[in-house]
Amino acid sequence: MDVLEVAARATATGPVCDACLGRLVADRSFGLSNAERGSALRVSLALRGDDDHEPVATADCWVCEGRCADFGAWAERAAEAVEEVEFSTYNVGTRPPPLIEENEALLREEAGLEADAGEPFKSEFNREVGKRVGRLTDAEVSFDRPDVQFTIDLAEDALDAKVNSAFVYGRYRKLERDVPQTEWPCRECTGSGRQGADPCDHCGGSGYLYDDSVEEYTAPIVEDVMDGTEATFHGAGREDVDALMLGTGRPFVVEVAEPRRRRVDTDRLEADINAFAEGAVEVEGLRLATYDMVERVKEHDASKRYRAQVAFDADVDAEALAAAVDELEGTTVEQYTPKRVDHRRASLTRERDVYAATAELEDARHAVVEIHGAGGLYIKELISGDEGRTEPSLAGLLGVGADVTALDVIAVEGEAEPFEDEAYFRE
Repeated sequence: MDVLEVAARATATGPVCDACLGRLVADRSFGLSNAERGSALRVSLALRGDDDHEPVATADCWVCEGRCADFGAWAERAAEAVEEVEFSTYNVGTRPPPLIEENEALLREEAGLEADAGEPFKSEFNREVGKRVGRLTDAEVSFDRPDVQFTIDLAEDALDAKVNSAFVYGRYRKLERDVPQTEWPCRECTGSGRQGADPCDHCGGSGYLYDDSVEEYTAPIVEDVMDGTEATFHGAGREDVDALMLGTGRPFVVEVAEPRRRRVDTDRLEADINAFAEGAVEVEGLRLATYDMVERVKEHDASKRYRAQVAFDADVDAEALAAAVDELEGTTVEQYTPKRVDHRRASLTRERDVYAATAELEDARHAVVEIHGAGGLYIKELISGDEGRTEPSLAGLLGVGADVTALDVIAVEGEAEPFEDEAYFRE
């Protein structure tokens, strides 16, 4: 390709600004802007023909219709739109008017170029506005889930600044029973708190079956500190409402929508949450996280360790109990959907592994049983048998009825690797 011949054919179509001219050969001479390429081509054409140098005002360009003079103005509008928002990464996208895209195609055709030659107007607009936004805000361009996404609609003369969510990862311990992980709307009134004109009898008019939740102890505090518009709690599974979550705690992420603040002191945030929860819930290890941490928390394969207080309906001796837990250890259990959750779980048989099992008899009718199993193993049913829905079970192996009277989760850990991977955290 003879770039001067391309330039000669392009400039013969009418007034073409330097940026639009240079964009035709954007793959030449790394380190130059398109406007610099276009200016150099125009000067070279004048020298070759010994003609007077006649610059073209951007406002007169028939291709971009003067839009290439507006990079700075759009950058200023973008910076003003987020002047009260903390962010460190951003990206710029542009919707060009259809006429400009048609003009571009025609210019390439007249210049004897392929339709995809050079660089599209949209790409240059994104880059040139983006560079200026970076200088004005001291932020960096990111193509992977930036903190702020600017979208410029040139036809509508409109700019949208979408502030993407921020994420805080941590682990929680639940130290009181009958506290659900998330808000639990009343089934009778579907969370309205009303039955007709009267307060709902089932929930007392609150709209919820429980007064508190792990979500309510954590998410509103994070939302307030980050000055967001909404907060969503994501947990790595959940324990039963009547179970404690102890030991190393359960991984979770709080997602804050449209945060105005991102540079938060996570140690102070941790202290604020723990003070607000007043011993019902504790959090630790809070860190700023990436968007991908939500999927990791929800999808990462994890094993669980449980401690269960078990009551038998007949006397059990230590030797029989030891033999039963030995038989459970290392086995693959088949569990048909438990009766207690069949209203919200698909009816099917699941296979789950028991990695380890121990038991200590307190008296002939009571024992403490500890189980380490794969994620999704129903521990209460592993103990009781759930009327034959779980095979094998502790009750079935002993030949006596067995029920869990209290359950504690004492560890939630990744199967192959920990949840806490540095690739999923932000500074």
